[in-house]
Amino acid sequence: MNRLRNRLILIFLAATLAPLAATVWITTYFLEWSLDFSGKDKIETLSRSLERIAKDSYLRARDDLARQARSGSLQPEKYKAADRARWPAAVKAFAESEEADHFESAGHEGDRLDYLVRQGDEIWSYSANLGELATDRIAREIGDARKWVRDTQDFDLHRGAKLFYLLLAASFWLVALALLVYSAHRVSRPIQQLTAGLTGLASGDLNARVETERDDEIGRAIQAFNHMAGKLQESTERLVYLRQLSSWQTLARKMAHEVKNSLTPIRLTVEEMLARYDEADRAFMEQATQIVVDEIETLERRVRAFSQFAAEPPVVPSPVDVNSILQERIAFLKTGHPEVAYDARLADGIPPVMADQDLIKGILTNLLENAADAAGEGGRILGVTAEEDGRVAIEVHDSGPGLSDQVRASLFQPTISFKRRGMGLGLSIARKGALLSGGDIVVVKGELGGAGFRVLLPADTNGFQTRPDRG
Repeated sequence: MNRLRNRLILIFLAATLAPLAATVWITTYFLEWSLDFSGKDKIETLSRSLERIAKDSYLRARDDLARQARSGSLQPEKYKAADRARWPAAVKAFAESEEADHFESAGHEGDRLDYLVRQGDEIWSYSANLGELATDRIAREIGDARKWVRDTQDFDLHRGAKLFYLLLAASFWLVALALLVYSAHRVSRPIQQLTAGLTGLASGDLNARVETERDDEIGRAIQAFNHMAGKLQESTERLVYLRQLSSWQTLARKMAHEVKNSLTPIRLTVEEMLARYDEADRAFMEQATQIVVDEIETLERRVRAFSQFAAEPPVVPSPVDVNSILQERIAFLKTGHPEVAYDARLADGIPPVMADQDLIKGILTNLLENAADAAGEGGRILGVTAEEDGRVAIEVHDSGPGLSDQVRASLFQPTISFKRRGMGLGLSIARKGALLSGGDIVVVKGELGGAGFRVLLPADTNGFQTRPDRG
């Protein structure tokens, strides 16, 4: 479970729901206040009052018109039967009815009132101007007001506005929640990966690493974890290697002691045998004895190599100029291998290393000797110095056949070699010296097509800062 992401979401909910609820309540209150349509009841009452007033005024106008018609104070417009075809439609409709008299709204929007009366075959029409009391217009306006009131009653604007606002607020909140979930996932995922990497590292997986392309605090934490895991893996491998060397050293000491104890009586016995034989067999005995003595000397050299491998020499670190010591070793070994071409590529301004000078000489001698054997006649050897990540590197490259995968797998393991000048312990002793100096030896891609070795040693930065400039 991604607890960090869930906690971020819960914090967002707790931090937003209360303010959101308060905001919704306040805004809906002001919406209700601003959208208050209680005036619609007043409009309804007013429209009914106007309707009664208009109706009373209309009735009074009818009575006045009828009274004036009966008193003869108002002259009518007479419609004779002979002109029936030209009568207005309202007059024809009244003539066809059985009413004795009839009031009819006429004029523009009902601003005139006509009073129709039968007089035999004729129709008399008395008219009165109503002025602002236009009945059709008033009726229409009152109808519009009534319709608006009915519409507002049918459509609850309060509820619609509130619902719209709630939906809008909920939409914004859900979008913010989705963005938070996405952001929380982006934040928590690398932390979850880092936790998984730490768990794997704690369980013994020294290859545990976390991929990241971030450049923020989390990215730097992951980079620090990867760096720490790499250093821990490197230290663990060194520790395991030193433990293996310790076991081999114990075995080597025991083996050297046992072999040495056997070699001395063997040599003395062979020499005594040679002294006691007659002159007739002396030539044969001298030859046989010489063979045995040579082989004993070979075994003695191997015993000395084992003794050297098993020994724990005192380490006396001091500032060492790698450029000078590499040049000195190349010049020393060049005379012993005239068939090989030596070259050096030295970096300028690199600091000295804090190491035992004799150990460094032994390491470089072993690597350069191995390179000469691998390069063979007409081969090339390249020595390189460089500075990287606060350490100084010394590389040795040869133009030999290179290293197979099988050889790489056990390259630094102590083995027994039957080469004429090799004991099989050289690289193990060299790496042991590098480890005792606080560094290491690793295999790199050869620049000359063959093998390549890199000796990494700690830089003496304090000495480098305080020493005078030689430039």
